[in-house]
Amino acid sequence: MVRSKSEKTARRIFTTLGVGFSVIWALAPIYWVVVTSLKTSREIYAYPPTLYPHKLTWSNFEASIWGSQFIRYVWNSAQVAVAVTVISAVVGALAAYPVARMRFKGKAIAARTIVTAYLLPPSLLFIPLFLVLQSMGLMNTKTGLVVAYLTFTVPFCTWMLIGYFRTIPAELDEAARMDGASRLQTLLKVILPIATPGFAVVALFAFTHAWNEFLYALVFVHSNETKTFTAGLNGLIMGDTFIWGQLMASSVIAIIPILVIYIVAQRYIVEGLAAGSVKG
Repeated sequence: MVRSKSEKTARRIFTTLGVGFSVIWALAPIYWVVVTSLKTSREIYAYPPTLYPHKLTWSNFEASIWGSQFIRYVWNSAQVAVAVTVISAVVGALAAYPVARMRFKGKAIAARTIVTAYLLPPSLLFIPLFLVLQSMGLMNTKTGLVVAYLTFTVPFCTWMLIGYFRTIPAELDEAARMDGASRLQTLLKVILPIATPGFAVVALFAFTHAWNEFLYALVFVHSNETKTFTAGLNGLIMGDTFIWGQLMASSVIAIIPILVIYIVAQRYIVEGLAAGSVKG
């Protein structure tokens, strides 16, 4: 009895330490970005570095908002990410439903092809995509970025939704079909309302992927009218010179939309993941 109590105490201690270490490991970089954005240039380069700003300053944020075009870059990122999210979610649902719920020849091949497309590193595709977008006249356009991002978000959304749709009882489809509903009506009126948490998770992940993407944004766009914030941040690095204060302030501004979205939609994220939306 004493041993079991001591074992439970030891487990709780190790669990607490593990969770505490994980939280610190995850939040430390964010804390450092925020703290650095509020420091003066002299304090940023001071040695040894300070863990908190001795003199708060908003000059870095003022330079990012009013002294540069970073807000335009954030707006461009938002437009591209929203378009990618909507298209990816719609196409992913339409592609995932037949693979998960219907029987047809080549179903296994289609599923494997989706997985293969999802697993392909984007760095392998940017040269072929560059040639395709150039031939279509979509270089240096937000539409071209949307098309490029769909190459990795659509397979991702499709594969995630296939796993989620498979967790929904097939009897619901049969009942809807017996009532005269078409396949599309079954998907829209029966499956998607039940799959709302999983659908929300897929949309949020697609938005995050498009929001944070850097390689395609750097290669496919170059003008200030079409740059996203990831490419805009790269403009604050000049050779071996880093404008750390403005760089960190711009990063904080870019983090806020994602943070707000995840806080608002955290219930759907938890429900979607718990219900098996990432289950293959």
